[in-house]
Amino acid sequence: MKHTFILSLILLSFFSGLSQRFAYVDSKYILESMPEYTLAMDELNALSKQWQETVEAKYAALDKLQRAYEAEKILLTPDMRKKREEEITKKEKDALDYQRSKFGVDGDLFKKQQELVKPLQDNVYTAIQDVAKSRSYAIIFDKAGGTANILYSDPRYDKSEEVLRELGVN
Repeated sequence: MKHTFILSLILLSFFSGLSQRFAYVDSKYILESMPEYTLAMDELNALSKQWQETVEAKYAALDKLQRAYEAEKILLTPDMRKKREEEITKKEKDALDYQRSKFGVDGDLFKKQQELVKPLQDNVYTAIQDVAKSRSYAIIFDKAGGTANILYSDPRYDKSEEVLRELGVN
């Protein structure tokens, strides 16, 4: 659907005689060609592996504790059972909290990725804008990931305000 729209837009511009120029880039290829990006990804992968090993160790210890409890459960007094169940629940919560703190939406891995990769992505985006402006491209698409996304568009081709006026929206 996106590809059809983009192709239609390009063909319409071509056949209408407008002098708009289009281009595309592969941002994934660009980033992967940058040594700084490779170093950043290596660091992220190492941290991720280290944290994943810790998570797995916490869950292995929890599993061992649960199996031991199940084996001894019959021999324990109700108070001892309750205490062991609380201990298991606490360790389970600790493991889950640790996992979320490292891999959650606002976890350490996400923050580290923002710290290491976002500046590189911003540099690529700025370079794309510079290329677009210096070579008079109206739109630059990104073909990374198999979908075409607009990375740059010349503001003079934005017709949003005209559409709003046509709809009678102020």
